[in-house]
Amino acid sequence: MSDALARPADAGTSSPPKPNAVVAVLALAGIVVSLMQTLVIPIVPELPKLLDAPASDTAWAVTATLLAASVATPVVGRLGDMFGKRRMLLLSIVLLVAGSVVCGLADSLVPMIIGRALQGLAAAVVPLGISIMRDALPADRLAGSTALMSASLGVGGALGLPAAAFIADNWNWHILFWVSAALGALSFALVLLIIPESKVRSGGRFDLVGSLGLSAGLVSLLLAVSKGGDWGWTSGSTLGLGAAAIAIFLAWGWWELRSSQPLVDLRTTAKPQVLFTNLASVALGFSMFAMSLVLPQLLQLPTQTGYGLGKSMMTVGLVLAPQGLVMMAMSAVSAAVTKAKGPKVTLMIGALIVAGGYGLNIVLMSEVWHLILVSCIIGAGVGFTYGALPALIMGAVDPSQTGAANSLNTLMRSLGTSFASALAGVILAQMTTDFGGTALPSENGFKVVMAIGAGAALLAFVVATFIPNRRQSAQPAPVDGPTEPAEVAAKA
Repeated sequence: MSDALARPADAGTSSPPKPNAVVAVLALAGIVVSLMQTLVIPIVPELPKLLDAPASDTAWAVTATLLAASVATPVVGRLGDMFGKRRMLLLSIVLLVAGSVVCGLADSLVPMIIGRALQGLAAAVVPLGISIMRDALPADRLAGSTALMSASLGVGGALGLPAAAFIADNWNWHILFWVSAALGALSFALVLLIIPESKVRSGGRFDLVGSLGLSAGLVSLLLAVSKGGDWGWTSGSTLGLGAAAIAIFLAWGWWELRSSQPLVDLRTTAKPQVLFTNLASVALGFSMFAMSLVLPQLLQLPTQTGYGLGKSMMTVGLVLAPQGLVMMAMSAVSAAVTKAKGPKVTLMIGALIVAGGYGLNIVLMSEVWHLILVSCIIGAGVGFTYGALPALIMGAVDPSQTGAANSLNTLMRSLGTSFASALAGVILAQMTTDFGGTALPSENGFKVVMAIGAGAALLAFVVATFIPNRRQSAQPAPVDGPTEPAEVAAKA
């Protein structure tokens, strides 16, 4: 844990914001930012024509967002701890709006990639929002509020897909980004008016060397993982980037352990509660992406294959949309279980629900209602796990490290998602069936991916059992005056 002490809240004359307003505004900001992940999905097949560029190049419109998000999340989280979480939240939303405007004006590849990278730089909004809640909300509101904020990452993605598909089918594709810009501007105004600046600061100097090292390592690793399928997994580029990532991370770890004010406090990260929570997050991120990859393809493949359902992208969005609503509803249940049994139990329950959903999907995949049911079950499990993860992290770190710790946990989930995308891509590329001279993923290929998704969720369950069974206290600096900690005697 860092030696830096949190500054006490300054006495203020203005009335504190209402907790309901704080939660609503931060959750809205999280949903708006998560929309960017599904925003381009309906138009990805059309991007080569829309941007007059090869498909291999237009794929960077997705890859650029992934790389920018991975770099920005831990860095912005640390800056929030040092200089103000609200300040960095506003900056992140400004980058989202700027990126949306650039994409809205783009008719060629380079501006689109720049705009999508700017959108990716806003990815720290959710962990920053969770950290603000820890500092601003009374103890009895924290568990449910952080669960809702954490779930907003999945809710926005699930609800955004049908909306994006509808807009892309009926209007010019640029409208997608103008809508994103408008929602971002609304979020910015609401945050500016309602959200208080967190008074908990770590201060100190920013670890520029550490941030550059982490960024270089992450970019090398994610490029190797995300582009390995295109370049070849044994190609010089893929192996070289993988080797570079290992070397950079080793040097980065050496630097962080010797820095007096590191970007990531590796000693805190190595504490069992933080370490095993982050490892479980990687497994959960891996598991949850499998559904996002399998279900849309099953819905859209031709019925003549014998297992495809021949539906449109709009239908795909409508099938997946209930998952987001279930996820939001389960955040309240997750909070209740956390208060009664502790976040460790909540995480384990959620992992088992996710695994059960995938197991059911292996035998139920021939009707639309089958996939709706499966997506809702998995969404319920995700709602449980997303609510438990920030509670576990905040129960183990100093308030002055909340932003960095939550951001690192979010990054772990993203890494799991990237690994799942790569592995599933390899499996579906190898297990194919011939359809009129075209190789399509086979039914057994989808079942293998779903079985791996279930296995990853079970792995998260096993890892969660190693989280220590002890009480933890997260010490917030509430705006409205309660003196008790935000998570009084929360079980780990």
